[in-house]
Amino acid sequence: MFKFLQYRARAAAYGELARSSPGKDDTSKFEKLQDSLASRADNEQVLADQYVDAVNAGETERLRGAALAAEEERVLRCLGAAVIMQWNSLPTTLQREIFDTAGSVGTLLDTAALRGQIARFLHKHRHDTDPSKI
Repeated sequence: MFKFLQYRARAAAYGELARSSPGKDDTSKFEKLQDSLASRADNEQVLADQYVDAVNAGETERLRGAALAAEEERVLRCLGAAVIMQWNSLPTTLQREIFDTAGSVGTLLDTAALRGQIARFLHKHRHDTDPSKI
């Protein structure tokens, strides 16, 4: 049982004791206890609701971020494919600039390996988009 429900149950019990109490002092004491526990229950419920909202908001943000990352990856793939399809028609200086920029993406330790992979890919596919070079 959640804490706020426990506080509410105890507050209700003290409310019953206050109603059935024969003395005014006891009634007053039980009513104060009831009010105190009701207040604690309200506070605990607010905290519980805020926790649930925070957890769900984090999950929502994570899902939104994953969706944006997937969308960006798709856009980058499409742009990359478009560049490759037009590669042979690009001026050599632009080809070198694109190659240098693409080869420098990532960590410094991976730069040489990445540049090699890009060069092999471009060499392997250099005639794919230009039928006159077959």
